[in-house]
This record gives sequence, C-alpha cells and structure tokens, in this order.
Amino acid sequence: MPLPEFPPLPALTRAEGAYVDGYLDVVDLLGRLNPARASHTYGALRAAQALVTRATALRDALTLMHERGENEVHAPTLARALRALDGERRTGRVTVPQDPVG
Repeated sequence: MPLPEFPPLPALTRAEGAYVDGYLDVVDLLGRLNPARASHTYGALRAAQALVTRATALRDALTLMHERGENEVHAPTLARALRALDGERRTGRVTVPQDPVG
C-alpha cells in the first residue's frame, strides 16, 4: 500500500524546525501515555521516562528562538509544517476517544 503524499514542508529556521520536531516528539509520547489509549504499563512508563528528555529539547528550541530574537511564533507556517509531518493524526492520539455508540 503506497504511503499518502504529504504537502512539502514550508521554509523554517533551524530553531523553528527544532520547535516543531520537539513538539511532535512530546505529542507522540503523550499519545503513548494517554490512559484511554495505552495498552501496557511498561510502554507508558518508557514514554514517561523519555518525556523529560524530549520536553527539555523542546524548551531548548524555544529558548534558542527567543535568544536569536525570534520572538514571534508564525502559527500559520508552523501549522503547515505540522500538517506536512502528519501532526493532525499524531495529536489526535492525545485526546480521549469517543464512546462507542451502542
């Protein structure tokens, strides 16, 4: 089965790219930690342990942006980058699933 074709990434600064990547790393771990979706405690434990490192990397990316004078977050551009990196599906794992009807 062929992979879906995603839109191209917009031009980002290195720090913006690290911000987006760090955010998605944290989101992926939160998805693995989500009690409504987790299947094993060991996987959730490993995700919780990794969360500290990934959150630190995210903080460092934002610190770098701020220190370089990148004080504005260009949300529409970063949203395009998130969509190109399958961010909608990945962030969906953080939510509580709907109750099955029936």
